[in-house]
Amino acid sequence: MSIAFLVTTLVIVATPGTGVIYTLVAGLSRGRVASIVAALGCTLGIVPHMVAAITGVAALLHTSTLAFQLLKYLGVTYLLYMAWATLKDKDAIATEQETISRPARQVIFSGILINILNPKLTIFFFAFLPQFVRPGEPNSVLRMLELSAVFMLFTFIVFAIYGILAASVRNHVTSRPKVMAWMRRVFAVSFVALGAKLAFAV
Repeated sequence: MSIAFLVTTLVIVATPGTGVIYTLVAGLSRGRVASIVAALGCTLGIVPHMVAAITGVAALLHTSTLAFQLLKYLGVTYLLYMAWATLKDKDAIATEQETISRPARQVIFSGILINILNPKLTIFFFAFLPQFVRPGEPNSVLRMLELSAVFMLFTFIVFAIYGILAASVRNHVTSRPKVMAWMRRVFAVSFVALGAKLAFAV
């Protein structure tokens, strides 16, 4: 496992995106356990992209404008839904108990959808993984699976840290309704901005 791969992976994973925003929302609104569950969901959402890249389906997405655009706009729609849900979900944010108001499977499912509905992630894997596999290397598929597993591990750990840090200041934030109202708006705007970025991706 090269240092270059580990450093690049850490930088990519730590850069705030939809998964990080979702995990932060979970940590602030529902506590530490929910943020870890959300991080798990986002991590599992990587699996289809990893499989697509390794099996070559990413090449189809890259060459098929219709397939790419369809998946892209499904992702945009879901991000806009997340923005609306963040503004609407006031009850969960108001509670001071560390509970998951939604069932864990729903939190995981939302995290999975956030990553699945991002075709750029598939193409990223398609372009990223082969750079760390030597040409003609035997068992190259196993090597790519190994690299993907490390990427997923980093994703889970970094996202969980983001969520736990958010949960650690939860009581200070939830006791201030005006602060929470502004944070809901900030997160909602973040989802809208990420949706706009995805919408204009080529």
